Amino acid sequence: MHWLTDPDVALYALVIVALWGVGSPMVLYLSALRTISSEYYEAADIDGAGRIRKFISVTLPLLTPTVLFNIITSLIAAFQTIVLAFVMTGGGPAESTYFYSFHVYRSAFTHFRMGYASAMAWVMFVMIVLLTGLILKSSKYWVHYEADGGGR
Repeated sequence: MHWLTDPDVALYALVIVALWGVGSPMVLYLSALRTISSEYYEAADIDGAGRIRKFISVTLPLLTPTVLFNIITSLIAAFQTIVLAFVMTGGGPAESTYFYSFHVYRSAFTHFRMGYASAMAWVMFVMIVLLTGLILKSSKYWVHYEADGGGR
């Protein structure tokens, strides 16, 4: 199979290579899992919760701040995807891996249309800010922060 020369498969090949970058968010999830106090799980045991109920009612809500961080940083990274497409396919075949950020790069440094590329970069910046704002606005409905227990 011609992974990088077939327009129907080239994007999937880039996705498979990009999965290598999943390690960083996983380290953050592991760190967040280790900060969850065992007292929560003991309380769930006393209440008779099983493994699935503990995950849904204890683990998942306490991981939501980390989920929020990973969503925002992954969103920003996704908009800035250029290196894989540039190195592996050059935007081809048939522009199947020609991302917006790659178009900005080509406009600026291949075609020397700096004003146009700058305007496109600003559009990308505004899109990132708007999507990040929407995610942060919605976070009050699904992100749960652990109370300090002080009652003050």
